[in-house]
Amino acid sequence: MDEPMDTSSTLAAREERAPYLVTPELVSTSGSDPRVEKVDTGPAAVPPLRKRAQPRTVGTRVTAQPAFVLHSYPYKETSLIVELLTRDFGRVALIAKGAKRPHSQLRGVLQTFQPLSAGWSGKNELRTLTDADWVGGLLPLEKTALLCGFYLNELLVKLLARDDAHPALFDHYVATLNQLAHQEPPPIVLRKFETALLKETGVAADLTRCADTRTKVRADVQYVVDPERGPRPARQDDMAPRVAGKTLLDMEREDYQDPATQAQSKQLMRHLLAWHLNGAPLNTRQILIDLMQL
Repeated sequence: MDEPMDTSSTLAAREERAPYLVTPELVSTSGSDPRVEKVDTGPAAVPPLRKRAQPRTVGTRVTAQPAFVLHSYPYKETSLIVELLTRDFGRVALIAKGAKRPHSQLRGVLQTFQPLSAGWSGKNELRTLTDADWVGGLLPLEKTALLCGFYLNELLVKLLARDDAHPALFDHYVATLNQLAHQEPPPIVLRKFETALLKETGVAADLTRCADTRTKVRADVQYVVDPERGPRPARQDDMAPRVAGKTLLDMEREDYQDPATQAQSKQLMRHLLAWHLNGAPLNTRQILIDLMQL
């Protein structure tokens, strides 16, 4: 797995050049551009952030597009195919010509979890990367947080269709990287992102209403959740994970303080994601599971 090229010597420069967001509280998840006035983070307040450049399109050419590298792999002798998550164009696949050459400017830029301003051209599904600049603003991911970041990327590569824009999901992704970098509890951060991913891609059922009767879910009732239709009262022969109505209501409120909610939501999301992935395994999840068992 490619690791972010971050060192302690670059952190000060990152924060000074931050068109992206450096604290979780500053991230807009509404799908609109963030508006930041002033945030007090303690003894030293985060300076106001400059407005990001607006993406521009000229024919089949795109410039100044906020993006993150999700995955890359070799293409021919000196190039890469790079999967980017972009704010206004969704997941796109680009050829980065010459990126494997030792002195290529792209070689050090196309790293995971690094905020980029990217441009490309072309009419086909596989287009050509024309420029990519590091813009800074995010703290590096380390240790378990780094593995969680790769888990997010794997989910996005496997669940997002190419060229399907999800601006709000892009904002959720930035917020999640910030939360992981600031050492917020990974299980809670991941559950929130998984839920947002299913909602933003339009495949999440309403967890607060019973699928059969459309009545409100009751906190004291046990349910199973159909991936397409939503929750219904559990039956004795159900094989799907059972979850309390309270867990479903807590998930809708993004309230994961109850240990039972944390445990049940983990099993539920594993069940729902497996269904939407058609059973395809998630490699990074297995790595995380193996580490937890050490």
